[in-house]
Amino acid sequence: MSDNNDRHGPEQRSARDRLKEERERQKRSDKRRRTLTAALAVVAVLAAVGTVGVLATKKVGGEDDSAGPGPAPITEGDAQAPVTLDVYEDFRCPGCAGFEQTFGETINDLREAGRVKVRYHLVTVVDGHNGSSGSKNAANAAACAKDAGHFVAYHDLLFKHQQDTADGGFENKKNLVRLAKKVDGLDTPTFRECVNEGTHDEWVDRTHAAFLKSGYQATPTLVMNGEDLSKDRNAQFTPEMLVNKVEEAAEKS
Repeated sequence: MSDNNDRHGPEQRSARDRLKEERERQKRSDKRRRTLTAALAVVAVLAAVGTVGVLATKKVGGEDDSAGPGPAPITEGDAQAPVTLDVYEDFRCPGCAGFEQTFGETINDLREAGRVKVRYHLVTVVDGHNGSSGSKNAANAAACAKDAGHFVAYHDLLFKHQQDTADGGFENKKNLVRLAKKVDGLDTPTFRECVNEGTHDEWVDRTHAAFLKSGYQATPTLVMNGEDLSKDRNAQFTPEMLVNKVEEAAEKS
């Protein structure tokens, strides 16, 4: 899979403008949030008492949350970016689609602005639950799109069409090829062959195996410079908060 990390000046400025707006919105909301801190702290303590046992019993992989050695993820963004985001996703995971709807634009803006490089680990959790192959087919197709230099556009498109189950959904590779027509320059004989032949199926299998050994509990999982930002799945986390954490980490790098 080849890299396609070129960024253009206008896109970079536009992304920075959007990030600036998000930071300003965060500042405006900080004052409102502080008034709720005491009450929320009490609620958080009560919630922890009720759920920590469940979280402990569900924990796998011991205390070390670091992903062990595995196949190279799909990387997008400036290799010299000060912050690295690792995103673990399944194209048929409803929570992943919700994550992309909420955070996708912000992550793309951060990447285009040169603040982060993003490493995508495409896994097949849903396939494992129902014995199907749609997640694997979609992950392979996304890797094929990476080969063609169109990963981000196709990745985003797959999540937008996750609920399109007509004609077999992602189980039917024809649907994955059909979606490529919506991305300029992607629908080529090379791409179609890559999808239909499952060129990157082994890579997908190895990526999923590494995920199962990683200690991460579910998809989606978002990791910033080794810190699991998804660890407390009951905590509120917003795109504005992600921008702030990235900027803080970038200043320390």
